[in-house]
Amino acid sequence: MKRTTWIPAAMSVVLAAGALTACGGPDKKGADGSNGAEPSNLNKTGMPIVSQPINMTFFTGKSATNGSNFEETLVWKEYAKMTNINVKFDLIPFDTLTEKRNLVLAGGDYPDVFYTAKLTPADLTRYGSQGVFIKLNDLIDKYAPNFKKLMEKYPDLKKGLTMPDGNIYSMPSFYDPTFLSLLIGTPLWINQDWLTKLNMPEPKTTDEFYQYLKAVKNTDLNGNGKPDEIPYGGIGTDALLDQLKGAWGLGTRGLGHKMVDIDPATNKLRFIKTDAKYKELLQYVNKLYSEGLIDKDIFTIKNTALYAKGQQGTLGSTIIPNPSTLMNQKNFVGLGALKGPHGDQLYANVKVPMVHVGAFAITNKNKNPEAAVRWMDYFYSDEGAKFYFMGQKDVTYKEKPDGSLEYVSDITKNPQGLTQDQALAKNFTWLGGGYPGFVQQKYFNGSEALPEAIAASKKAEPYVVKEIWNNFNFTDAETEVMSSLGTDITTYISEMEAKFINGTASFSDWDKYVSTVNKMGLADYMKTYQAAYDRYNKK
Repeated sequence: MKRTTWIPAAMSVVLAAGALTACGGPDKKGADGSNGAEPSNLNKTGMPIVSQPINMTFFTGKSATNGSNFEETLVWKEYAKMTNINVKFDLIPFDTLTEKRNLVLAGGDYPDVFYTAKLTPADLTRYGSQGVFIKLNDLIDKYAPNFKKLMEKYPDLKKGLTMPDGNIYSMPSFYDPTFLSLLIGTPLWINQDWLTKLNMPEPKTTDEFYQYLKAVKNTDLNGNGKPDEIPYGGIGTDALLDQLKGAWGLGTRGLGHKMVDIDPATNKLRFIKTDAKYKELLQYVNKLYSEGLIDKDIFTIKNTALYAKGQQGTLGSTIIPNPSTLMNQKNFVGLGALKGPHGDQLYANVKVPMVHVGAFAITNKNKNPEAAVRWMDYFYSDEGAKFYFMGQKDVTYKEKPDGSLEYVSDITKNPQGLTQDQALAKNFTWLGGGYPGFVQQKYFNGSEALPEAIAASKKAEPYVVKEIWNNFNFTDAETEVMSSLGTDITTYISEMEAKFINGTASFSDWDKYVSTVNKMGLADYMKTYQAAYDRYNKK
């Protein structure tokens, strides 16, 4: 797949600035990309969307679990026939997505649509004001009845999408707020068979979890005569910190704001990463790492390698969407909220329902913005959601007598030995997340909707954070602060977290670490956050 045509051979500040200020061109289109007249090729309702076929190119983020040719999957082949719109999906792996996206936007050689590209509010504000992303306010009103209805039902949705200039530049990935197992996404899974062999109850506290991991390390639980059991395996330590921080009373507003929450003792904004409780959390994870209870490859391992270890039956615990679908391991159960050393028991690992603000954005290169909005709006309807996640009746799914839907056995029990996700990737592209659309439990039969995931969410439910913050949309001036000193602070903290956990930094240097964060401009960072928070509350 060729992608180099989007990246200019040479770039300079002058060239980038010139490309951005030239947005809109001489075609005299409005800010929403239209010229005010109803497009003659467009059908305002029904299918096909356009009478004569048209082509569009999408810059598209791709997860490791997706296939490598979206156009050949069942859902997109069929949708092209239904709509008369042929989409070329130029795929960018999530690992390099941010870098490639920034190059494309800065260079000015971008496609018709950014799809599953994880555009940030800062991206939307910056490039929306420059005309790269077109305003969708009027287009949604005219051509997106399904999405418009959702915004009316969930006012926070419109609130989170509206940038500080009052405009909407994107359509999001929106999870049904009642679909808790999907908002959790990645529970902390534990090997139930090994618990049984060890004659241990399911851990309810951080200490009991530690004791379980120690027992796994010291026991030949898979019976192969080798000490190859891995007590905890994952991809990096961020997921583990997100799962455990509620046991120290941190993360009181969910996963949308990993650095800042509300301190229940003062009811004021709190910077989590320098709090004394966060130090204790890092000390706990350092203990796990130093005692060999965390996979030694935790900081470098990729998804596929982790899944391979899981398929070999060596993991005692992990944090992924579901071991059943990704590792063919049916013996794991999800934990709820672990109680911490001071009695805190909060489940903070919960996503914002509008999990990706910038999942779908139309650029000013798009000659058919009305058709693009209609193309996307279908997937916010019940019919479109069913098609996107389940496909075609009697081809990829069956309807049970009670009206519920289930995938055909070729997917759930693949005769070629594929995992469920591998079988799904031949037909669908929603695996790995990031996609725009409306996700409801009745149509979503991914790993987060399986019985073991639902059971894990029910354990967590009594302890889930009471208020989940949506994204804060910063002004241009605030974005400058967040993208300069905010990025520097985040980078430094990420580096130090790894060092504290792996032992290359001593906790005797904690005060020095806090002092460094303060000197980097934490006060300005928090002042900016406070302004955005005040504006968020006012809305």
